[in-house]
Amino acid sequence: MRAVRQPRPAEGPRLIPRTWGRRRPVAVIATGLCSAGAAIAAVALPAALGGAVNGVVSGPGIPWAVLWLCAALTAAEVLLDCAATVVGGTTTAGLAARLRTDALDRVLGTGLRNTEPVPPGDLTTRLTANAPDAAAAPVTAAGAVAAVLLPVGGLAGLLLVDVWTALALLAGFPALLLLLRTFARQTSGASADYQAEQAVLAARLTEALEGAATIRAARTGAREYARVLEPLTALGRHGRRTWEVYGRASARSAVLLPLLTALVVAVAGLRLWAGALDVGGLVAASRYAVLAVGIGSLTGALGSLQRSRAAARRLEPLLDLPPVPHRSLELPPDGPGTLELRGVDVVRDGRYLLRDVAFTVPGGTSVAVVGRSGSGKSVLAAVAGRLMDPDAGTVTLDGVPLDGVDPVRLRHAVSFAFARPVLPGTTVEEAISFGVPRPSPGRVRAAAEAASAGFVALLPRGYATPQAKAPLSGGEYQRLGLARAFAHRGRLMILDDATCGLDTVTERRVHRELDGFAGETTRLAVAHRLSVAAGADQVVWLEDGAVRAMGPHGGLWADPDYRAVFRSPDGDGSGPPDGRGTA
Repeated sequence: MRAVRQPRPAEGPRLIPRTWGRRRPVAVIATGLCSAGAAIAAVALPAALGGAVNGVVSGPGIPWAVLWLCAALTAAEVLLDCAATVVGGTTTAGLAARLRTDALDRVLGTGLRNTEPVPPGDLTTRLTANAPDAAAAPVTAAGAVAAVLLPVGGLAGLLLVDVWTALALLAGFPALLLLLRTFARQTSGASADYQAEQAVLAARLTEALEGAATIRAARTGAREYARVLEPLTALGRHGRRTWEVYGRASARSAVLLPLLTALVVAVAGLRLWAGALDVGGLVAASRYAVLAVGIGSLTGALGSLQRSRAAARRLEPLLDLPPVPHRSLELPPDGPGTLELRGVDVVRDGRYLLRDVAFTVPGGTSVAVVGRSGSGKSVLAAVAGRLMDPDAGTVTLDGVPLDGVDPVRLRHAVSFAFARPVLPGTTVEEAISFGVPRPSPGRVRAAAEAASAGFVALLPRGYATPQAKAPLSGGEYQRLGLARAFAHRGRLMILDDATCGLDTVTERRVHRELDGFAGETTRLAVAHRLSVAAGADQVVWLEDGAVRAMGPHGGLWADPDYRAVFRSPDGDGSGPPDGRGTA
């Protein structure tokens, strides 16, 4: 057995709040400074209030200077809190957008094999629901500085006002810290479980939407309804668990924090009765006690940070996806499009999908890839255009290994059409022109005509018709996918069963257009229909992932096993070697 290439290790940025915050350091620092400034103003205010009360009680006049200081500190606290909210919200939104973009770039820039473990619904959940939670981490961490400054400042203020009041507060701190530790640990697990179950629900819903027609035809709507909604039970359980954690923490705080405040005020009152504390000191001590026990407000920040950590763990695999490697090799500018596969293996879970596949397609010619269902035809098409890399062997285009060419430049040379094309873009014209480089409107229309997509001109607004207002059949979608491939035609065109939804007449028109590319574009077509194989210059016959034979269709037709391929459920029946009258 030949050696199989080992997968490349994943490399990428880790989603850690402090490193992700470096994307917008000024905004994160500004948020932290505003929050800290508001906390400092809040800590300074009790001392100023105490001084104002002493001035009113002991002096003949009104201490305007101290009162103005109290007003300034109050205004500063309010304005800085507002600034922190605005800057923090804007920063979080910007980081979420950047995080989504980076994660999506990683997904689109890696090989198909790397993204297969993540179902589309789960991927959507990670990019939509989880990204904002993860992106909030830097701002939440910066705001947590203020949440820490307030109790620390309150305790420091109590120590300055009267040591005994501070000692009374410290007596209850162990219970408060235990409450916070328990809350953080329980919230982390609940958030992670909730997000995981949310992904399961999204994945099942996406599957059901994609297979809606099959579900209707099989009359299994009720069963699918139950299957899709089944995760709601666990989702509800995890959601209730999250709120129970918050509820228990709030209930305990509601009991513990007032008791601590009352204890501090009682001690301060005793100190006032003993003459060790004045009235202003009593006012300041009571205010500082409120700030000091405000450590319970950290539960909100801790809960947000735990949600961010759970979301970050779900996004990290996407951000760690390795880009498609290359060696910056260049394709010859006037290459004919000669495609060669040498000893290609593709292995999944220990099973060979392709085994020792080797053949050459001369530039400008056409080859049909045929075989029974599961023989590896679509895998071969993906490898031939480097939508995935083989585990062993090489694929070259005009003598240059595909894994050495910049993927963006390779897309200029290779175009694809699929049986079930995805058509991004708002309008029909945008769907056809989607890709790089963007074709001119004239080329878009010529490509649509070549793909027998003349029906576009009959739509309400022609090529400017929004896709949402253009009800299209499966065959019409296929023709738009073909038009997109024609509009971006390079030296190699790969059609993965891209005409299976067309009627016989339309398919023949399309293949006549493809025949017109002879000498200019190499065509590799995954074929189920006999007519496609008969019209190709060469046929590659796959069986269990290996090439059983290669040659002209007429020569292979003598083999009864080859004829049986077209009598199988995924073929279109038997017929004469030229394929006329069969499709």
